[in-house]
Amino acid sequence: MIKSTTRKSVQKKGLEVICGSMFSGKTKLLIKKIKHFQDNNCNVKVFKPAIDIRYGNEKIVSHDKSEICAIPIKKSEDIITESKSSDIIAIDEAQFFDKDIIEVCKNLSEKKLVIIAGLDMDYLGNGFGPMPRLIKIANQITKLHATCDVCGGKACHTYRKSTDDNKILLGGKDNYLALCKKCFIKNMNKDV
Repeated sequence: MIKSTTRKSVQKKGLEVICGSMFSGKTKLLIKKIKHFQDNNCNVKVFKPAIDIRYGNEKIVSHDKSEICAIPIKKSEDIITESKSSDIIAIDEAQFFDKDIIEVCKNLSEKKLVIIAGLDMDYLGNGFGPMPRLIKIANQITKLHATCDVCGGKACHTYRKSTDDNKILLGGKDNYLALCKKCFIKNMNKDV
């Protein structure tokens, strides 16, 4: 069968949120969705916060090393300008964007499909940046879980191993563990 090279029009619009702890597969699922739409000849624009340079400036990479090109963004408003010609907008690490990302996503989702991925909670177990509001206004929410690094249960928390108390500390398994609620509470009480 020959694949059509004409661009399909995407009828779907709205805001889809993929959330969960670190190591739960948020970026992996986002990349899978992006590739699906690209394979169906949709114009997808992919964005990431400019501060996230863990795997390079212009790509998003999952922990299993799946990757895709992305446009680094400093201010949420820039997504509007950069996405004019797109059918679908994908945003990774949404928790790192300024609060304007909420209005940007709200406005864009009235005309296009916007899919975002991000941590729903920070390392203290509190809502992370704009994510709680984005979850509130989403048309669809996918909550993913990792495997607890202590007991093997269903992890929903990200636990920071270091004593660095900056709100944002980029890293992977070197700085963070995925923990279930019970192991998270136990470790947080140990740290007090």
